[in-house]
Amino acid sequence: MIPLFHDFADETVLVFGGGAVGARKARRFADEARVVVVSPEFGGGGGDGDADTDEFGGAELVRAAPAPDEIVDWVDRFDPALVVAATNDETVNEAVETAAKDAGALVNRTDRAGSRDARSVVVPATVDDDPVTVAISTGGRSPALSKHLRERIEAELDGAGAMAELTGEIRAELKAEGVDPTERREAVRAVVGSSPVWKALRTGESNARREAQRVIRNRGESP
Repeated sequence: MIPLFHDFADETVLVFGGGAVGARKARRFADEARVVVVSPEFGGGGGDGDADTDEFGGAELVRAAPAPDEIVDWVDRFDPALVVAATNDETVNEAVETAAKDAGALVNRTDRAGSRDARSVVVPATVDDDPVTVAISTGGRSPALSKHLRERIEAELDGAGAMAELTGEIRAELKAEGVDPTERREAVRAVVGSSPVWKALRTGESNARREAQRVIRNRGESP
């Protein structure tokens, strides 16, 4: 499988299954997409219509128990970009996968690891420091390892978002000044490789830009 980033803005993600796995998948997409969760019951939300939507990231919760031959109607109804099969019924999950592929949607089966068919996707663990995102996947084989690696990377990624913003601004400014592309790349690489700049960004110091400018001026000089 080849990792790709997909923009789900203005798209719908349809999740079948209201347990812990379905809730986790719903939360994962709720910040960007419209998420609809279909299940006869929802996590710890109780058996009435007042299920805790916070557990599902504010997703729309539809209380229903569609049979396998009814899944296609639900997929047609919501026209999702991605369908998640997260029930504890393999027959239903199989029907979800088939209906999603027939509709041209992506599909994520939470009960299957290893080899994948076309249009099947794995939802990776992610570490975010906007606008920087790192995705981690073990191909569904070891969620525990994905979690462990995510926790390790979180510490390393501290300040990466601010660095991306800073170097993006510097790159644009150098380009506007007519600086040669090779020189621009070398300048940005020098800033990215500067420990003092990283320290300033991570501690929230306001002199990160001044430090970056000093690095650019002094690059190539002997210590």
